[in-house]
Amino acid sequence: MNRDRFPIDPWRLVETEYDAATLGLTESLFAVGNGYLGMRGNAAEGRTAHEHGTYVNGLHETWKIRHAEAAYGFAEVGQMMVNAPDSKVMRLYVDDEPLALDVADLLSYERTLDFRDGVLRRDLLWRTPSGKRVQVRATRMVSFPERHLAVMTLEVTMLDADAPLTISCQLLNRQDGEDEYDGSNSGDEMNDPRTAGRVTERVFHPQEHWQDGDRSVLSYRVANSEMTLALAADHIVSTPNDYTVERYIDGNIAKNVYAINARKGDTVTVTKIVTYHSSRSTPTRELVDRCRRTLDRIRSAGVAAQYARQAEWLAEFWERSDVEVSDHDDLQQAVRWNLFHLAQAAGRADGLGIPAKGVTGNGYSGHYFWDTEIYMVPFMSYTSPHWARNALRIRERMLPAARDRARKLNEAGALFPWRTINGEEASAYYAAGTAQYHINADVTYALAKYIDATGDVDFLSHGAVDIAVETARLWTTLGFWRSNGEDRFEIHGVTGPDEYTTVVNNNLFTNVMARFNLRYAIQALCTLEKESPDAYRRAVKRLDLDASELVEWERVAAAMFIPHSESLQIHPQDSQFLQREVWDLEATPDDRKPLMLHFHPLVIYRFQVLKQADVVLALFLQGDQFTFDEKLADFDYYDPLTTSDSSLSKIVQSIIAAEVGYQDLALDYFLDTVFVDLEDRHGNTPDGVHVAAAGGVWSSLVSGFGGMRDYEGMLTFDPRLPKDWPELRYRLAWRGTRMLVTLTAESMRVSVIDGDGPVAFTVRGESFEVAAGRAVDVALDGQGPTRDDAPVQKRRNRRDDGSMMVPAAAQFADD
Repeated sequence: MNRDRFPIDPWRLVETEYDAATLGLTESLFAVGNGYLGMRGNAAEGRTAHEHGTYVNGLHETWKIRHAEAAYGFAEVGQMMVNAPDSKVMRLYVDDEPLALDVADLLSYERTLDFRDGVLRRDLLWRTPSGKRVQVRATRMVSFPERHLAVMTLEVTMLDADAPLTISCQLLNRQDGEDEYDGSNSGDEMNDPRTAGRVTERVFHPQEHWQDGDRSVLSYRVANSEMTLALAADHIVSTPNDYTVERYIDGNIAKNVYAINARKGDTVTVTKIVTYHSSRSTPTRELVDRCRRTLDRIRSAGVAAQYARQAEWLAEFWERSDVEVSDHDDLQQAVRWNLFHLAQAAGRADGLGIPAKGVTGNGYSGHYFWDTEIYMVPFMSYTSPHWARNALRIRERMLPAARDRARKLNEAGALFPWRTINGEEASAYYAAGTAQYHINADVTYALAKYIDATGDVDFLSHGAVDIAVETARLWTTLGFWRSNGEDRFEIHGVTGPDEYTTVVNNNLFTNVMARFNLRYAIQALCTLEKESPDAYRRAVKRLDLDASELVEWERVAAAMFIPHSESLQIHPQDSQFLQREVWDLEATPDDRKPLMLHFHPLVIYRFQVLKQADVVLALFLQGDQFTFDEKLADFDYYDPLTTSDSSLSKIVQSIIAAEVGYQDLALDYFLDTVFVDLEDRHGNTPDGVHVAAAGGVWSSLVSGFGGMRDYEGMLTFDPRLPKDWPELRYRLAWRGTRMLVTLTAESMRVSVIDGDGPVAFTVRGESFEVAAGRAVDVALDGQGPTRDDAPVQKRRNRRDDGSMMVPAAAQFADD
């Protein structure tokens, strides 16, 4: 990062210079949200922007997907998060001259996002064309305690002379970037699957709208999805100066324009209190009533109380979630920025999904993926378990659609959509979408992690057990039995996490996770039968469950085929993977990366090359199923083949690199992840923050360097502290007890902060127990094995059968 422009501050992201060339990046970095409502870091004046963005989680439009060559079972309904009407606009004019940051004479500028109070602040000193100096402060807060609330202020002080001021506060239906003065946003269009498409028609149909004093109300129905939205704003003016107000409202804009005779030294403050409410079916009139009640309540309590409640909410969040890296303030700032954005993505999602970019941008069309379950639910389960429960509840509510999807694909049970907003499959490219059946096991894995961390059997008893059962049922029909001396169960025609290798047989990750899924379904039912017999009987009846199914699940799990190459002593990614030519990544020019933007999929599919960790991810999630030597051999083989074109890859590479002894490489991968957005290392941060990568930052710290695992509900630790880190401190919640783990090169301390305890755990195989109000100190003999060199592809042209591969032509012919 440019530390002159973005100075180090462990509790704030600070910007000291306005740069129109990087608006897309900074709009994402300085976005504020709460998981339900999100606002990009656009300037309050609402003029030049990469993307004027206001997002309401789940607010989307639908359309019929038109396939050039359709086939039975293809996804039918497209979904896209739509850009909600913009309430951020507070335009300033002095002597009728507008403040426009891209052309203004700025004598000073500073913008900060404070992780302790969640307030975005911007302070600048503007010299107007007539030479008058004007101090301008703008603030913006999206409330965590009040899910539907945002508060904005604009403070203006004339420093040299009196002047007429005008502040135009607006609610503006931009319709995906449009402005009342100029056209659409300035974002570049390209064939990048990570970006969102554009809504080409006006999707918001105006409904009820009205103005009552300083209160403005707009409401809409979305054209095809028929979702409804209402927003309302109150305005409070504080000034000793005289002022007048003009108001205008129609279906697409509401204006409250304040004209002030500003005197030198007097501060004019306009406070804008905004609320958004949305629904899948509720009439807009009811949503308008909800908006009215929200604004009335906030007016009664006072704006100051909202800031105090926000700070209190975040103080509790950091008490549960903070991870401290001693003597590295640059890293500390980056870590906290990532954790803060996790709160902004999930804190008040409250039963909605978590979009891949949270509510900071419309990348990936606002869809929910497996990212939530694998990279975010662990963080939530061990720090804010209620958030994890909420994230899993949406999967439970998706089960009816998932059952329908499974039937359409001729399978039993349920099949969760690869990408979705409303529960229906939205991926039009089945090879890298629907074929990723592993999403079923990913969802069940997240459920298991949550139950293990919390002991919340009540969640299972109220319907969540259905997730485990229905996902398990799918595997028994998706796969088949093969016998050649011994029975084995194989799964063909699937795609693993690595989207550069599609529709294969016996993808290792899929098979290993399916085995886990089957056995966890049995475990969950047994737990329910033991601890909540009535709920178990209801589940058996509801699911039409027969005891013979459980027997078959264990039989399938025990016989699941796990590919292994005896000659290479590694686990092949799939049955055919080792038969492919190896992609020469070292010879691939940087301007041909990422591969997905420069090579046809059929080119990529022919090679041993990975978009993201696949086998290595299995080594982490199911680490107790592999020996240390197997992990080392697999990592040595696959790491040099991995492009890390996915922002999620280096998370897992870092964790396993640390475990097997590549300590320097583990730190390098971690640094790449922790700065992936702050430095826009993947080139698509302008579309929004990679919130799953932010979850991965936590996993890298706690599971990678902290060495925490929890296989089969048992906490274990095997730390790998980087050699130049004096201390690492992180918090964990385990079955109602909150703990602080402090790690140094010589020792590890586990302290109980709150809860009854005791908590049992192991450190490198030795058992310990820590009681309520106590601490346990464990001496450490080093930080595990150490390997100096990064792995290289030692047998790059050798096939599994011992034959050698010789490339027929150059891989990188000119376009």
